[in-house]
Parts: sequence; C-alpha cells; structure tokens
Amino acid sequence: MAKRILVCDDEPHILESLSFVVRKAGFELLTATDGEAALKIAKEQGPDLILLDVMLPKLTGYEVCELLKKDTETMDIYIMMLTAKGQRMDEQQGMEAGANEYIKKPFSPRDLKDRLQEILG
Repeated sequence: MAKRILVCDDEPHILESLSFVVRKAGFELLTATDGEAALKIAKEQGPDLILLDVMLPKLTGYEVCELLKKDTETMDIYIMMLTAKGQRMDEQQGMEAGANEYIKKPFSPRDLKDRLQEILG
C-alpha cells in the first residue's frame, strides 16, 4: 500500500505544487487548508508524513504539530514544517512543537521529492 502524505497549506498555488510533488513521488495524497482540518484528517487517516505550513487559519502549524505529538495515536507521524518565516527563532519554535524537520519556502520541488522518498522509502 502506498504511503500517505497530508499536505496542509492555505495558499492554493503552494498546495497545488506540493500535491504535485507528492503524487509524482508515488505517494497517496491527503490535503487540508487549515489547522483544524489538518488535525482532524491526521487523526482519522493516520498519514505517514505531514507537510505542514506554519501560518494557517484556525490553528497554526505549531499548534497542530504540538497536539499531534502529544497524542499517542499520532505522535509517530513525521512532520515537516514549511514556512516563509526563515528566522532561527521560527525554526526553534517548530522544533519545540515537535517537528521532525523545518523547510523554508521557496523550496526545490526536486529536493523535496528526493527527501520524501528518503524518509518514506
């Protein structure tokens, strides 16, 4: 069975390009456009990895990450936080929330695809 990746971003063009990368890499795609939806989908669908934007409506990426990492059902999901905010402090906040990785926008689609395949095999 194909590994599942949840892509959560509220910017349609970024959601579309991330979705393209995920499908091209051969993974099953789940999407969300706000933090509450991401949390709900993660709990119901149990994706193998989440590409999570930081600046989201309803719940921030930091809040979603923290809630997922505190829950025994979802704590093992690999979370890559995506953000345009590239300050060291933002990265620190993401890591404190439990993120496994922190990727700055803009990112290379090819590098991201390679990284996803590296993580999920």
